[in-house]
Amino acid sequence: MLLKFIIFITGGAILALELLASRIMMPYFGVSLYIWSGILSITLISLALGYWWGGRLTIKAANQQIHATQLTFLFAIMPAIAAIAIVLTCLIYPYLFYQLAQVDLVFGAFIACLMLLFIPLLTTSAMNPLLVALLLHQTAPNPKTASDTAKDTSIDTSKDTLIDNLNQNTATDAGAGYVFFVSTIGSVAGVIVTAFWMIPTFSNFVSVLLVAITLAVLPVAIIYNPAYKVTNRYHLIIVTNIALVASIGLFLGSDLYIKQIWSRSKSLTWWRPEAVYRSMFGTVQILRNESPSQDIRYLYFQDGLTQNIADAKHRSFTFYTYALENLAYAYIPSMQKALVLGNGAGIVPMSFAKRGIAVTTVEINPAAIQAAQDFFGFDPKQVRTIQADARTYLQQCHNEYTTVVVDLFHGDGTPEYLITREMFRDLKHCLTKNGIAVFNTFANLEQPRFYAHFLTTLQAELPYIVVYRKPSTEKHINSFVVASLNPLPKPIIPRYLNIPIPQYKQDMMVMLKTPQPINQKLLSGGKIITDANNPATYDIAKNQLLYRHSMLKQIPAALFVN
Repeated sequence: MLLKFIIFITGGAILALELLASRIMMPYFGVSLYIWSGILSITLISLALGYWWGGRLTIKAANQQIHATQLTFLFAIMPAIAAIAIVLTCLIYPYLFYQLAQVDLVFGAFIACLMLLFIPLLTTSAMNPLLVALLLHQTAPNPKTASDTAKDTSIDTSKDTLIDNLNQNTATDAGAGYVFFVSTIGSVAGVIVTAFWMIPTFSNFVSVLLVAITLAVLPVAIIYNPAYKVTNRYHLIIVTNIALVASIGLFLGSDLYIKQIWSRSKSLTWWRPEAVYRSMFGTVQILRNESPSQDIRYLYFQDGLTQNIADAKHRSFTFYTYALENLAYAYIPSMQKALVLGNGAGIVPMSFAKRGIAVTTVEINPAAIQAAQDFFGFDPKQVRTIQADARTYLQQCHNEYTTVVVDLFHGDGTPEYLITREMFRDLKHCLTKNGIAVFNTFANLEQPRFYAHFLTTLQAELPYIVVYRKPSTEKHINSFVVASLNPLPKPIIPRYLNIPIPQYKQDMMVMLKTPQPINQKLLSGGKIITDANNPATYDIAKNQLLYRHSMLKQIPAALFVN
């Protein structure tokens, strides 16, 4: 029973590591199709090799008449080796992953997957065939007398080999089906515990170390259980103690270790971690700027991206917040009811609310809502706040809003299911007859085909579209889109813009005066994206890789660790 319980735990550890690996890697390598291909490929290769290796060990045991005590040793030492590998990776990845991402995102992601997953998954998956062999030993015919057997409750350690018992079990699965059943159920439990407890409660760094500690403890149950006799007991105790000391030690010193990584980053000299908010939808970090040459500012960091910066008076220092607000007013000066999809720091919905507009904001991440309240002046009493998926909410509203602001990002861009024709059809149904939608998007001017897919799909439901971009020499920029079911009115450009940053004010005035109507150049190569068919998958993935690579040049390595 104990050995099956251990297999249950290791099955949970396998899936927990896979989930946590995706979260550890996302800030460095993004969330594109290529990155997930790497994670899944390395996972499956590791498991396959582990099953094969464990099978080879059992065959060797049968051919060389190795005792069950040796099989028990191999079974017990595997989780300790996995724990040590996890600890070593935790010591290395905060430094190495950033460098790998700088070299090449796809190649770097595969190497990072190997570091995070290969040895832990190889060793834990090898335990499954080893357990099958142990079960065969337990059920093997024993030449002892009945009275001897009654006195001996330990695993059979006679020199009966597995060969005879394997011959007797050729017509059965030798218990393999049950072993893999228990392991798979453990994997399900591991997913649930990781998603609903570890991720919302702990940092990625600490969560992985908790998995290591769990694995390091497992051999102890065998070492000190008199029912299991183990060869090389001394070696097993040494390896287990190393795993326990290393994993528990780094777990207890995790804060100190992360702080010293932070202290080495010269570009973060005046920035200090102020708060961390976690949920199953992502981790929000709030940084505080303590530079003597500036007023106090707070930086909102999520998914490896800086999403907003504001001062203690909640004035934004990011251009896009002013762009969304001013574009909405330029086309609907008498705005009465607005919907904001993607709350973020809450700057845009609060700007609307302060002008007396009835605002609803939809945000899937509860951590984002709480961070916005604590540091950016967001007030749920003034803004109707709904925690939900934007797509789900749009399916429930009909002709309610004069303006819908769409500011939906995860990782390196907007998730694909939020840029389909069905999504824009639901959005259209939420607008009043002459309502408008204002989008904040990323555009890569060197790779325009992805943006052509987006515009082509949007035009299929909201045919009247205008694109705005601020003056810039950069190739990867924010691109703002105004779309409507009916012809757009001529925008009203205000004489005065309430923007505290002079350069932003100047850029905003230029941008408002130079709209780009949709033309064949912007739509060239674009295809309609639907829920059932996404012809833009590879263009989206390529665009996400390029954007992530550009962000790596701007953001210090210390910010990516958790």
